[in-house]
Amino acid sequence: MYKTLKPLIFSLSPETAHRLTLFALKHVPVVLLPRPQSNSPRLKVTLWGRSFPNPVGLAAGFDKNAESLNGLFRLGFGFIEAGTVTLKPQSGNPRPRVFRCPEHNAVINRMGFPNCGVVTFQDNLRKFLEKKPRPNGVLGLNIGMNKDQTEPSKDYVALVRLLAPMADYLTINISSPNTPGLRNLQEKEPLRELLSAVLAERKASCGDFQPPLLVKLAPDLTDTQIDDIASVLLDLKIDGVILSNTTLSRPENLPVAFREEKGGLSGAPLTDLSTSIIRRFYSATKGEIPIIGVGGIGSAKDAYTKIRAGASLIQIYSNLIFHGPSLPSMINTGLIDLLQQDGFSHISEAVGADHRTNTTKNDPGDTQENDGTAKLA
Repeated sequence: MYKTLKPLIFSLSPETAHRLTLFALKHVPVVLLPRPQSNSPRLKVTLWGRSFPNPVGLAAGFDKNAESLNGLFRLGFGFIEAGTVTLKPQSGNPRPRVFRCPEHNAVINRMGFPNCGVVTFQDNLRKFLEKKPRPNGVLGLNIGMNKDQTEPSKDYVALVRLLAPMADYLTINISSPNTPGLRNLQEKEPLRELLSAVLAERKASCGDFQPPLLVKLAPDLTDTQIDDIASVLLDLKIDGVILSNTTLSRPENLPVAFREEKGGLSGAPLTDLSTSIIRRFYSATKGEIPIIGVGGIGSAKDAYTKIRAGASLIQIYSNLIFHGPSLPSMINTGLIDLLQQDGFSHISEAVGADHRTNTTKNDPGDTQENDGTAKLA
C-alpha cells in the first residue's frame, strides 16, 4: 500500500506529510494499523534490565511530543524513543527546514528541537502509561536544551527531575547540529560536568529505580574526541550511547542544491559514517558500554553491519520515509536470515563480531537472558 501512497505523500511538504502521519497513527483505530510479524526469540534482547522484543527501534525526532506512541508500537518496533523534548515549548528554526532527496534516500533538516514543551509531553506520556494493556516494547525519552538557555545543565537537570521516573531509559541529546552551542557539550570537561549533574539528579529523583542513562553523540567526532568521550562515560558509568545523530558533512555525489542546504544530513549517505563511529567507539570502550546504532539503516543488511560493528540495538527514522511502515518488520525478518548465514543462534552473538578474531558463541542456555552486549575477547 505504501508504494501506492508514496507519490501522494511526496507531493506534500516533508513537515505536512509528517504531521499527517502522526495524526493517522494517533487517531486511526489500532485494528486498522498493520499487524507486525511475531517477534522471534532469536531477536529478543535483554539490556539494562529491560526486555526488548526485537532490536529495531524508532529514533528520536519522529514523535517529539509523545503523542502517537500506541500507533507507532503497532508497527513492530522493539522500542521507541520519544522526543527530543525541551523544558519550554519552542517553535524551532524558520521553515522550510526539512528537505528530501529521494534519488539518494537522503534528508537534510534544521528543525532546531520544535516541540510543545515538557508539560504537554508529560501529559501525553501519562495517557500512554495509564492505558492498559501497554504495548509490548521499551520506551525511551530523549531530552534537550532550549535554544535560549545559556546554562545547559539547568535544562537537563530539570528535565531529568520531571521525566526520569516515567522513562524506561533516558537519553541526553547533546549532538544536534541545529541548536547553537549544543555540540560543545561533547567536549571532555563540559561533558563530565553535565553528566555528573544529571546523574546526581537521577539519583535524587528516582531512588533505587533509576532508568538507564544514555548519551546521543554526533558522527562528526575525531578520534581524539571519541577517546575523550569514552573515558568520561566509562568513568561515570554511563549506561549506554547512541551513535549517531545527523552529520554536517556532505558527500560530493549529492545534488548541489540539496547539498548546500544547512542542517544535519541523514539517510543513506550517513550509513558508512555512522557505522565507522560505532566501530571506533566499541573499540575505544572495549565493548563495555552498550551502543544503539542509528544512521542510514534501510535494510536488514545495514542493521546487521552495525550490530557486527558493535551495536546491541539499532534505530531507524529517515528510511521510513523512503521504505514505508513495513521497514521494521522487514529488517527483523532479514536479521534472522543473516544470523542463520553466520551460524548464530541469537542476535547477541553477532554484537561486535567484527572485532573478534575467533567468533565465539554464547551458551545456548544463556540466549534468553543475554545482556545484549558482547565484549572484546
